[in-house]
Amino acid sequence: MRRFDDAARRAGFKAQLYGGINGHPLNAYTKRTPGIRPRVYVSAGMHGDEPAPPLALLQLMEAGFFDDRCTWFVCPLLNPTGFLKSTRENFAGTDLNRDYKSLHTAEVQAHVAWLRMQPRFDLVICVHEDWEARGFYLYELNLGDNASLAPAMLAAARLHGPIEDAAVIDGRPSAAPGLIRPVSDPVLRDTWPEALYLAYKHCGLNYTLETSSGQPLEQRITTQGAVLRAALAAFLQ
Repeated sequence: MRRFDDAARRAGFKAQLYGGINGHPLNAYTKRTPGIRPRVYVSAGMHGDEPAPPLALLQLMEAGFFDDRCTWFVCPLLNPTGFLKSTRENFAGTDLNRDYKSLHTAEVQAHVAWLRMQPRFDLVICVHEDWEARGFYLYELNLGDNASLAPAMLAAARLHGPIEDAAVIDGRPSAAPGLIRPVSDPVLRDTWPEALYLAYKHCGLNYTLETSSGQPLEQRITTQGAVLRAALAAFLQ
């Protein structure tokens, strides 16, 4: 996080402390580029046993990816206590990615309070990993019938490893190899992940990226970086 903070400040970001947990800061980084720019939100580190996403965002920040093409909102480590313990859950054993409806945990309460103070986003990308997957896949929530970014992202991922080609991925039927387009009424769901909360409260174009935890760490970091680059390029077209 010290490296991320240094790189973000050099890139013109403002660090915002929106909360803390067990002595660990919960930081968001914003870069409000002058002029009319699309607003892009990116998050990582929801699950502590998924280390590649925050490391990929660190690598991208240090490489200058988060430039003046967009107004940026970046949350690189949503679950610091889980990250330190290498556990999916936080220090208290709670999966934060199931708490965006009930808002029981301090981390999610603070995150949602910060989100409510932000403008609506034009694109949301949540970066994750899946220990059960054999290859890369993504979720697409496209509530406004926007042009899909999925083909560009899957093409970029394919250059760095396999695409998950199962007919059922993470318990849901795939729309195509590596692609899930979940259809569900959020009101009927008992729990909400971050992506669902964001899709219905902040942005209708929403992607969750999933690399396979069985692949080498550097490969996963590279894949996620390539997919994020491809997503932005396709989005800005």
